[in-house]
Amino acid sequence: MIVAGEFKTKRIDDFHAVRESAESIVRNVLRQTGYRDDETAISPDRSEIQIRFNGQSQDISQGVDRADGVLGAGDQGLMFGYATDETPELMPAPIVYAHRLVRRQAELRKAGMLPWLQPDAKSQVTFRYIDRRQVIIEATVLSTQHDDGIDLGDLRLAVQKHIIDPAIPEASRSASLRTLIKPTGRFVTGGPKGDTGLTGHRVIVNTYGGAAPHRGGAFSGKDPSKVDRSAAYMARFLARLVVARGWASRALVQLAYAIGIAEPVSFVVETYGTATQERRDITALLSREFDLRPQGIIDTLDLLRPIYSRPLHTGILDATI
Repeated sequence: MIVAGEFKTKRIDDFHAVRESAESIVRNVLRQTGYRDDETAISPDRSEIQIRFNGQSQDISQGVDRADGVLGAGDQGLMFGYATDETPELMPAPIVYAHRLVRRQAELRKAGMLPWLQPDAKSQVTFRYIDRRQVIIEATVLSTQHDDGIDLGDLRLAVQKHIIDPAIPEASRSASLRTLIKPTGRFVTGGPKGDTGLTGHRVIVNTYGGAAPHRGGAFSGKDPSKVDRSAAYMARFLARLVVARGWASRALVQLAYAIGIAEPVSFVVETYGTATQERRDITALLSREFDLRPQGIIDTLDLLRPIYSRPLHTGILDATI
């Protein structure tokens, strides 16, 4: 496991303790995820963890913590947020149902109801749409890591009965529904042992399931001065607000920033012709209601409360890494 990145803080009393804290957080996350065996996945206790921290560039820092006291954007780029009335969550139906599958898998694994289940799993749900409205589910895919020795037929029957059937309503299924359970036939080796990757590298499909644009920058590992994270959260918040208030049945919010500049250089709301009152300027209404500068976003969404992992050693840092 490699933890790499930049940091900025007013004071570090003991950088060695900071590294130990980061390593402890990683090992605890691995344990909480359920990994325990370096033969088929990764061992929280025996795996090597490399910490590669570097101080933030002064060129970036002077644009974020400006001399005038205003928090500037920590990066440039476009950020998107999307909402739709397809589901109570105001999210696209395919990703909602895909999440239900893996959430159900995790619940059963943690409860020990299917003791051969292992942590690694991925899902996919295909809907048929007509005139931009979801009609019926045409395919489901669920691959789940498992213990060696479980019979493939028994596994597929159990996954169908205990995971897919409770998560996919009968009324939503096509008569010709394709259900693919562990299509490779074997999934014993998982996690980083089976497929090395980066945190946040599937942000497109993991946000809106491909239903909406996305900048492509990961949210993970960034404090809220990085608009990759905070402005993407805000864009989703605003899109959800537009749909929840009944102003439109679909909404895409796009924000754009220049590094070191607080005010967004672009703010657009696209409703795909679903706005309930075409003359209403939704962008102007939201601009008057919300402060879209980085500090305004942080305050609106309360992004400095402890929603990230805390260092395990107290008294080390004045600021969050």
